[in-house]
Amino acid sequence: MPTKENQTDPLLVEIADYVLDKKIDSEGAYQTARYVLMDSIASGLLALNYPECTKHLGPIVPGTVVPNGVRVPGTSYQLDPVQGAFNIGCIIRWLDYNDTWLAKEWGHPSDNLGGILAIADYISRENIAEGKQPLTIKDVLTASIKAHEIQGVLALDNSFNRVGLDHVLLVKIASTAVVTELLGGTKQEIINAVSNAWIDNSSLRTYRHAPNTGSRKSWAAGDATSRAVRLAMMALKGEMGYASALSAPTWGFQDVLFKGEELTLARPLDCYVIENVLLKIAFPAEFHAQTAVECAIQLHGDVLNRLEDIDEIELTTHEAAIRIIDKTGPLYNPADRDHCLQYMVAIGLIFGQLTADHYEDKIAQDPRIDRLRGKMTVVENKAYSKDYLDPDKRSIANAVQIRYKDGSQSENVVCEYPIGHHRRRKEGIPLLIDKVENSLKSRYPKKQTDNIMTLMMDHDRLEEVAVSEFMKMLMI
Repeated sequence: MPTKENQTDPLLVEIADYVLDKKIDSEGAYQTARYVLMDSIASGLLALNYPECTKHLGPIVPGTVVPNGVRVPGTSYQLDPVQGAFNIGCIIRWLDYNDTWLAKEWGHPSDNLGGILAIADYISRENIAEGKQPLTIKDVLTASIKAHEIQGVLALDNSFNRVGLDHVLLVKIASTAVVTELLGGTKQEIINAVSNAWIDNSSLRTYRHAPNTGSRKSWAAGDATSRAVRLAMMALKGEMGYASALSAPTWGFQDVLFKGEELTLARPLDCYVIENVLLKIAFPAEFHAQTAVECAIQLHGDVLNRLEDIDEIELTTHEAAIRIIDKTGPLYNPADRDHCLQYMVAIGLIFGQLTADHYEDKIAQDPRIDRLRGKMTVVENKAYSKDYLDPDKRSIANAVQIRYKDGSQSENVVCEYPIGHHRRRKEGIPLLIDKVENSLKSRYPKKQTDNIMTLMMDHDRLEEVAVSEFMKMLMI
C-alpha cells in the first residue's frame, strides 16, 4: 500500500491512463489530425529550402548507417530514432508555419510529430523485419490527437512563460507519453518516462525575446521531441521513474520552477485541442500577429502609393501579443523579425503578402520597413484580451488603422479570427490543401507529388497505410 510520501503524482497517473486507455471516437478529431499531418509535412518540406535549417540535419556522425532507420521527409537520410525525431521536429518547426495553440501558455502541438513519426517508422520497419505487422497512419493520428491534448490542456491554466520557461517543455511531456505507449510501454513505464521528462526541466525562453532572439527557437521543439524518444526508450529498458517528480517539497518541479504552484489540468483529457487547434495556413507569422497581418494585407492596396504620407499606424491588439511580439529597435535575424508584430504588419502593408523570404536579410534591408515601424503605436484592447482566453471564443483579435499627415485616415480594419481558426475551417481547408500541394511540388517530381497528394486526400486509405510505406514515399 503506497504511503503519502511515495504516492505517484496524480497528474502523472492521469496522463498515463489517458494515453493507454482513452478511445478517441470523434471523426472530426481524426479528420483534423490528418490535416495537421499534411500541414506539418508541408511546413517541413518548405523549410528544406533554407540552409540555416538543413545544416542541422542528418546523422550526428556523418556517414552513419542505421539499419531500419527513420526516414526524414524530403531527404535521403535514414537515422536512429532519437536523431530522426530531432530532424523531423526541426524541419516541421523551422519556419514557424505549423499549427498553434494559444492559452495561458502557447505552443505548437504538431511539434510532437517529430517523435511520433520517427518512432512509428522505426517500429514499423523493425516489425516488418521480424515478420510482424507495421503501425499504420491511424496509429500516428491517434498519437497526434493525444499529444495535442496533453500539451494543449496543460497549457490552458499553467503559464510557464510567466516563470521564464519555454513551451517546448510541454512538447517533451506530450511526446514522451505517446511515444512510450507506441513502443508498447506499460502504465508504470509511461509514468517513469514522463516523470523523467518533468525532471529534465525546460529550456529558458531567452532565445525568444530581445536582446537574445535567435534561431534556437526554430530547433528547440526538435530537441524536445527527440529527448522524449530517448527517455521513452530508456523507460522500456527498465529505467526507474520518480513518483513525486512534480510535488516533492523543495526538490520537485513545482517548488523549484513553478513558484510552488500546483500544475493542473483544466479539463478532462479527450480531443478538445485537436478539434480547436489553429492551422497556420496563409503565411508564416507568429500566431498572435496573424490577424494583424490579414488587416495589413487588406489595407495594402490603399496605402501602397501613400506610404510617405503616413503619420501614424495604430495597432490594436491583445495582452499576449504585447508581451511576446511588441518590439522596437533593431532586429538582428529572421528569428527576431518573425516575432515582431510591427515588422510583420509593415511587410503586409508594403508587399501585400508575407512569406518566409520576407524575414531574410535581403528584404529586411528595405528602408521602408523600419520607417513604418517607427510610426506604429501598439495599444491593448481589454475586450480582445478577454476574448483571447474565453474558451468559447479563443479569438486572436487585432486591428490596424492608418492616419495620414493631411488628417485623413483609413478604415479601422478589424480581424478577430485568423484564417486557420476552427471558426473559419471551411474557408481555410482549400488554402491548406494548396499549401500542401505547393510544398510537395517544391521538393518532388510530378509523379511522386501526385501519388503523395492522392493518398493524403483519401482519409480512409491513408489511415490504413503502413507508416513505413508512407515515410518511404516522402524520401528523395
